[in-house]
Amino acid sequence: MSPRPRTVSDIDILTATHQVISRVGPARFTLADVAKECSLSPATLVQRFGSKRGLLLALAELGKDSVGACFDAARSANRSPLDALMTAATEMTRHMKSPEELANGLAFLQIDLSDADFHALALENSRRIEAGYRDLLNDAVKAGELRPCDTRHLARTVGAVSGGSLIAWAIHREGTAEAWVRADLNTLLAPYRTARRAPRTAARRPSRVARRSKS
Repeated sequence: MSPRPRTVSDIDILTATHQVISRVGPARFTLADVAKECSLSPATLVQRFGSKRGLLLALAELGKDSVGACFDAARSANRSPLDALMTAATEMTRHMKSPEELANGLAFLQIDLSDADFHALALENSRRIEAGYRDLLNDAVKAGELRPCDTRHLARTVGAVSGGSLIAWAIHREGTAEAWVRADLNTLLAPYRTARRAPRTAARRPSRVARRSKS
């Protein structure tokens, strides 16, 4: 007798897991929460992933493996390497509905930093993202959008700025996360841009004083 076909794929389960974690965080969610989200039984999740830890590890593995697809999509959507870089560097902001969701994501980072298995996946994820940024920066230099520069260190800084800027947005809560992060990335890249490529948006947000003076 052939096994019964799976009505819910592992990808669907991991997507549901991400949604649940976004709402309640990695510490508070249960297998029952995820099972309810994707209309399965907790026993089915145990059968497929072994435990809550196994489910979280599978989610982390999926995140690592999806980096290449993210950069491929950014390239496909933008003819300009620099525009593709902006798209890739702000990918997370387009899925961030609230500062509370970011807080729950940062709680996952605590696991990445304290558990060796999770850290290995997080490190590989980070390396792949940095390599993706570096490739786009190299292409931007070749296309004449950026001046020749140390793209390895600039790629690392792009990653640091995009992540730190997202946290700053969650604190200030002004405008959208994407606009906030793009403004900071424009400031970072401004000294490297050639006359051919001026930023599409202002390099910095107006200060609070400036906004009040206009009102």
